Amino acid sequence: MNIGQAARASGVTAKMIRYYDEIGLVRPVSRTDANYREYDAREVNELRFIKRARSLGFSMEEITGLLSLWRDRGRPSREVKAIADKHVAALDTRIAEMQAMADTLRHLSHCCAGDDRPECPILADLTGGSEPTSARPKQAAHGRRRGRD
Repeated sequence: MNIGQAARASGVTAKMIRYYDEIGLVRPVSRTDANYREYDAREVNELRFIKRARSLGFSMEEITGLLSLWRDRGRPSREVKAIADKHVAALDTRIAEMQAMADTLRHLSHCCAGDDRPECPILADLTGGSEPTSARPKQAAHGRRRGRD
């Protein structure tokens, strides 16, 4: 099958299939006389494998390792499990970090009046509590500055 057919069968875009070919992840079975890529069921299954691994957040490096293990019918499952466990630990860390960010933003949003007042704890937190120079209080209408009488 050609690249368009392989794309439809696998759910991976032709552009991504070309990229995977370029980096050596998936190779076409052959090329036609006109240099078009040809794929068979094995490559389509590999493309589906890659798509699913990507949907689970595996990096391209991890996918390369997993794909290599999948192709090796004599692989020890402990190697696959180790990759998966390491990925789960990384996901757990990211989830905890994102939960902390959400908690902080939820707190800041709760503290913000969200009305016409210029004071905003969200902006204050983002700037470390400092105000931009353009936000300094304006001089009195009569032109006197603070500390000068």
